[in-house]
Amino acid sequence: MNHTQRNNSEARRSFLKSAGVFAAGMMLSPSLSAANNSNASTALAVSGKPAIMGGTPVRTAGWPKWPIWNPATDEKRVTEVLRSGVWSRANVSTEFETAWAKTLGVKRSLTVVNGTNALIVALNQFDIGAGDEVIVPPYTFIATISAVLLNGAIPVFVDVDRETFQIDPDKIEAKITPRTKAIIPVHILGLPCDMDRIMAIAKKHKLVVLEDACQAHLAEYDGKKLGTIGDAGCFSFQNSKNLPIGEAGAIVSNSDVFIDKCFSYQQYGYPFGTAAGGIGIGSTVLGTKVRTSEYASAIGLSLLPRLEQETATRNENAAYLKSKIEKIPGIIPYKLYPKANRCAFHLFPFRYQKQAFKGLSRAAFLKALRAEGVPCSSGYTPLMDMSFIKEAFESKNFKKMYTAQELDYSKWAAQNKCPNNDILCNEEAVWLYQNMLLGTKADMDDIANAIAKIHKNADQLNKAGK
Repeated sequence: MNHTQRNNSEARRSFLKSAGVFAAGMMLSPSLSAANNSNASTALAVSGKPAIMGGTPVRTAGWPKWPIWNPATDEKRVTEVLRSGVWSRANVSTEFETAWAKTLGVKRSLTVVNGTNALIVALNQFDIGAGDEVIVPPYTFIATISAVLLNGAIPVFVDVDRETFQIDPDKIEAKITPRTKAIIPVHILGLPCDMDRIMAIAKKHKLVVLEDACQAHLAEYDGKKLGTIGDAGCFSFQNSKNLPIGEAGAIVSNSDVFIDKCFSYQQYGYPFGTAAGGIGIGSTVLGTKVRTSEYASAIGLSLLPRLEQETATRNENAAYLKSKIEKIPGIIPYKLYPKANRCAFHLFPFRYQKQAFKGLSRAAFLKALRAEGVPCSSGYTPLMDMSFIKEAFESKNFKKMYTAQELDYSKWAAQNKCPNNDILCNEEAVWLYQNMLLGTKADMDDIANAIAKIHKNADQLNKAGK
């Protein structure tokens, strides 16, 4: 349920490094104000000079490494596959698909090489392409939008609710046109979207709902696993994700016909059930090859049994950490929709209000927090600031599919402004990483104490230009 741009590639590198992976139920409530919490930081351990100014860091210990790999229990399946010599998709991949579908409580699962291609394949098999529009949130990893463009469709941004970080259901219908064919709710950071309202809107307008659950492993809305509520769902098992396989992804659905079509498309157009290398069978539809490997599936089978307990630990620590930091002026943790009864916490987000920190910039806050031994990130930058959408509009294929007026990027950009997203990206959002939530309550105390320490010394830090 963790998927980053600052610029895009820089933030992703920062995330992976901080998470240590280069080697491979709460109701909506009013925001806490500084006035109501003016003495909150004194309840936490905030003594001493800020580390960035020469003081002792709150935390000098490391954080849980990611991914977690236990040779004694995790290597058997992988070595069996390696020694078998059967490395392309075969029985182990099918076994993982069956296990993942059972874990989610969904009828079918299909593995592909990554979450990006899961989205591409799913959109393609929903027959979304030239002339179509797809509703998407702006607060997401680039892959969500790339998948739309790579199928020849036009992304239409709907702004976010800053309190939840998710697409704002109140703003969806205003963006629907006769060309709208699908909505992609992205459960970003591993927090659930408001799926009741999204599904109601989709039903009213006869739209496909493709859940981007790439950061939302085992998260739930109304007791249902994310990715299983819409017409289909997509997951990523990239190395930083809560179920890390290295590079892999999955499409899930309760529709046999849809998954059979996805299978054919991701395996050269061969009919469903055709084994890898079945050249003599012949292709029945145009397809590509984005199937995953046997050893990737073996890694997934090795790590899947731990995912439930790890998810429970993340939720327990996130709730505890939230209860601590929401008392600090200027720190506003995520809010959940009423039916969002479980999160994945691929990332733990909160909003930073510099006014309560004597005007200390977010960049300075992050720098000071890292100096205290707490890895963190500002997260995404606005997708509109990147050139890839404009480049797609200017490509030969798009010019043959659309009129010049339809590809007027300036007009499109003006119609797709997302001011709330810009505030989150440029001013407010702060992320902590999922591996940190696998620590102890004392580790969560260190995070809260580090933030409180910066708050207490904000004026000094600001004047020092730190």
